[in-house]
Amino acid sequence: MSFVPKAYRGKKAAVLGLGKSGLSAVRLLKAKGFQVFVSDKRPRREVKAALGRLAASVCWEGGGHSARLRRAGFAVKSPGLPSGAPVLAELRAAHVPVFSELETALAFCATSDIIAITGTNGKTTTTALTAEIFRAGLPRGRRALIAGNIGTPVSVAAPQAKVKDALVLEVSSYQLEDSRSFHPRAAALLNITADHVDHHGSMQAYIEAKAKVFAEQTGDDFCVFNAEDPLVLKLSRRCHCRRLYFGRKGAYSHAWVAAGRIRVKLPGEKEIAFTPPALPGTHNLENAMAAVLLGLGWGLKPQAIQKALKSFQGVPHRLEEAGSVRGIRCVNDSKATNVDSTMVALKTFTHKNVFLILGGLHKGSPYKPLQPLIESVVKGILTIGSAAAKVEDDLSGLAPIFPCGDLKTAFATALHIGEPGDVLLLSPACASFDQFRDFEDRGDQFKALVKSAR
Repeated sequence: MSFVPKAYRGKKAAVLGLGKSGLSAVRLLKAKGFQVFVSDKRPRREVKAALGRLAASVCWEGGGHSARLRRAGFAVKSPGLPSGAPVLAELRAAHVPVFSELETALAFCATSDIIAITGTNGKTTTTALTAEIFRAGLPRGRRALIAGNIGTPVSVAAPQAKVKDALVLEVSSYQLEDSRSFHPRAAALLNITADHVDHHGSMQAYIEAKAKVFAEQTGDDFCVFNAEDPLVLKLSRRCHCRRLYFGRKGAYSHAWVAAGRIRVKLPGEKEIAFTPPALPGTHNLENAMAAVLLGLGWGLKPQAIQKALKSFQGVPHRLEEAGSVRGIRCVNDSKATNVDSTMVALKTFTHKNVFLILGGLHKGSPYKPLQPLIESVVKGILTIGSAAAKVEDDLSGLAPIFPCGDLKTAFATALHIGEPGDVLLLSPACASFDQFRDFEDRGDQFKALVKSAR
């Protein structure tokens, strides 16, 4: 069942959870003429502060979910609320339909030209690059808007899109797990490794959430897959639309890497070569291949795609150069919120001169897969956040470990023990919510520390 706004006219909308997406959904529904009731588990003062001026014009409650929710005509679930939350079961028992923020927002979107990118890692870079490619390649008068997990909520961007615009979305497993009718014209599944198991309950549930990016696609659509990721390759066999594959080695792929260039050969077309963006790491070659296939699969001209590749500078908080202090190079990789992403970051270094800041909110995955890279390139580990003890248990004996507690102490410790030529890498392998608003806040605070010490 999809959300059809006209079917609920005159009925009260309940919004569960008041994070960035939930707040945007409140604003959207209110602007579209719905009565809105907000319900959040946080204390009342925090809910009121989050609502700001909206607190005077919408009904709301804090400190938990009450029976008032059952009087709603429908509910909108924020992505961060687990699908097994008791309040959702209560709403369904009361026959109150529950919709995702993603599909609610898209119900007010004029365009059907939707491009969706998901995966455990690389989503943000690939989404940003794909948007640049579409901006360069779409005909004049057609825009490429970007939204989703990348920062701008879908509820903000979707109503702004016109019929001929394209909407490029980074979609997380949180957003996809609630989806019942999400239908992008083009999609990409970059990779799947253990992440968010604490939220989804099992690795299999996480995989099934990712598969929803192509579940509703038809023969007129296409999806891009990583041919060298076993889980992605297996899932791709369930896809019923046109499938395009990428892989660094080229086996069974429509895009591959040879002599430092991206080579592409679509069925029935000539081979094309592209110069990739000047970004570090082989993972960024994979991200670029996926974005190129999305552009070519859509029918954009190669010249426009190459122009976007040449000008693309990457995204904040992903292996972002933050500057040097006392000869120590500082790198902001706050976007690395899981172990696999930190592994990707460490693979870009070749010398044992890295002081690595690890820790934050534990997400249920072990840190032991980092061991070989710790041994080869890490000079010292600086632990922060609530996961510090788990990090130390898994990585003890591989490199000196300095329990720091917080980011400021970790930064000061690195400056005290580091030497010119060393690297200070913030790549925490953890969520940020124990000490920060989000990973952007964590990265911004790191950059502020670097700036103040220069």
